[in-house]
Amino acid sequence: MEFQAKKLFAKHDVPVTEGIVAQTPEEARAAAEKLGVVVVKAQVKAGGRGKAGGVKLAKTPDEAFEHASNILGMTIKDLTVHRVLIAPAASIEEEYYFSFLLDRANRSYLCIASVEGGVEIEEVAKTNPDAVKQIAIDPGTGVDEAKAREIVAEAGFPEVLTDQAVQTVLGLWKTFVEEDATLVEVNPLARLAGDKLEALDGKVSLDENAEFRHEDHAEFEDKEAADPLEAKAKAMGLNYVKLDGEVGIIGNGAGLVMSTLDVVAYAGEKHGGVKPANFLDIGGGASATVMANGLDVILNDPQVKSVFVNVFGGITSCDAVADGIVGALDILGDEATKPLVVRLDGNNVEEGRRILGEKNHPLVTLVETMDGAADKAAELANA
Repeated sequence: MEFQAKKLFAKHDVPVTEGIVAQTPEEARAAAEKLGVVVVKAQVKAGGRGKAGGVKLAKTPDEAFEHASNILGMTIKDLTVHRVLIAPAASIEEEYYFSFLLDRANRSYLCIASVEGGVEIEEVAKTNPDAVKQIAIDPGTGVDEAKAREIVAEAGFPEVLTDQAVQTVLGLWKTFVEEDATLVEVNPLARLAGDKLEALDGKVSLDENAEFRHEDHAEFEDKEAADPLEAKAKAMGLNYVKLDGEVGIIGNGAGLVMSTLDVVAYAGEKHGGVKPANFLDIGGGASATVMANGLDVILNDPQVKSVFVNVFGGITSCDAVADGIVGALDILGDEATKPLVVRLDGNNVEEGRRILGEKNHPLVTLVETMDGAADKAAELANA
């Protein structure tokens, strides 16, 4: 969120005013009493807050109270506002845009900068693309002072702001690298009265793969907005993403699970338009505990009507997977109430199928092919 991004910016010497976070209208009024004329800003992980009515100027503490009362609890892009940032009002003379991001297409880093920034930066990019500079960053050398000066010059920052802009660019690069970010964005980076440069807003996306290096990043998680099933799966160490369909998916390997989503979506067109309900990759180890945890999460999704377990035995053989499924059903007991369609293939597949066949669990249907299993799962979900 913005207030968290500003905290990171301040840590890395980016010029910023952090403001005061409020969770009640009373706290907003108290903050305004300290700061004077303020801007009340909704704190959600989404853009377009101003257009949605989530950013309001308050000239008095009572106005801050009123705006906070209206903004707290409102929904912006399906996200509920639980807190507001009370920021001192600034006398803005010009607005700029600046970001560092991961350029996946070119497997590199990219700087995007414009001296015609602000709320309508997307429109500027469409109508006047020459005003939005894209500057490649070599990951091997990064951004030193010389590169920062090159960026500032190419973007066209006013000469009077050059030194400040260079230091700001260096601070944002430090934030990008040291916090393991995939995006650091400031819009607007503002020229204030007295030719002072300041980041008036901030957006930072952090790479979850680097969490082990940043224990302090746990504070940035928005637990109130997290899907409860995703939170439960995360606590179990499962790679799970909630979707909107009716067929629960369990697979081993991200590529196989993605293919399974496509096959189920295609099969669902013939069965009432049912769709995949989730992405769940249990990885290489399909033990009874891991399978039970996966099924526990999926079966507790009220939207799920059937479950498709699609496993290709490799390092973990199919008989171990079958034992995992049987063990999971034993662990879950009466909690398992929805039909499971199981497709096994690969290492020791015949033994795996034999184990499931002998168990003869009333909820389990064994299907040999991926397409056939997807069709059966979609049919059961539709029924």
